[in-house]
Amino acid sequence: MSESVLHALDEARRGDRSRERADEPLMRDLIGDLLRRTRNEQGRTLREVAEDAQVSLPYLSEIERGRKEASSEVLAAIYRSLGLSIADVFGQLYQRTHLARFEVVGRRQAHLARVSAPLAPRGHQATVMSLAA
Repeated sequence: MSESVLHALDEARRGDRSRERADEPLMRDLIGDLLRRTRNEQGRTLREVAEDAQVSLPYLSEIERGRKEASSEVLAAIYRSLGLSIADVFGQLYQRTHLARFEVVGRRQAHLARVSAPLAPRGHQATVMSLAA
């Protein structure tokens, strides 16, 4: 097959990603980070959590690093092992993504302030504040 055909097949397999936002994290990365932080805060090892959740140690490590997307059943076993409920997990994921969104918006606003010199005096950056009720 010609290289252009192979390239077209690769693009078709990946789908249209032009609408994806580069600053949007993958769910598996968020969940993995949450699991690792929780485990470390509890002072537990991968082996302890893996045995308690009845998941292989290498697989749990891959989940924590965001390399594998576990089924909901496996995730539920890991959450239970860490003493988390699904509400805890969703709450923490919401909080992290919500804060990340404000950081991204803040960076964009700061960038716009630097680009449009007449709006901000030289050497000063605009500060964006958001108040939520």
